[in-house]
Amino acid sequence: MHEYALAFCGGVLLGIATISYLYSVGKIAGVSGLIAQMLTPKSWFSTPAFWFLLGLIVMPFVYHQFLDLPVEVKASPWVLMLSGLLVGVGTRLGSGCTSGHGICGLSRLSTRSFVAVGCFMACAFLTVLVTRYLLGG
Repeated sequence: MHEYALAFCGGVLLGIATISYLYSVGKIAGVSGLIAQMLTPKSWFSTPAFWFLLGLIVMPFVYHQFLDLPVEVKASPWVLMLSGLLVGVGTRLGSGCTSGHGICGLSRLSTRSFVAVGCFMACAFLTVLVTRYLLGG
């Protein structure tokens, strides 16, 4: 399957999942919000957030089994942990994560999400400019 078709299918599945979660549970499917729900549950297995997050973790492995596409992570474990920590701090400062603002917030026409996504994208463009072109990476 062409890589653009895979991306399109992934986007469609993301849209279906977030809409389904919103209409069945009544909450937005931003990952930081789902994790926050998991920190104070009565029983993890009875919360819809648990099952949604489990699907996010398990499905890449299922996908890999059926399509046998290689997944290569070039960063060291320390870089991955530092990146996760910085993303977590940014999530708290930005009142939500990129998935929450980009997928759920924009679809609800949230002004805060439009500003947040603009900031995310500007930082991403700047990072690519610096790392690939100015530092020669």
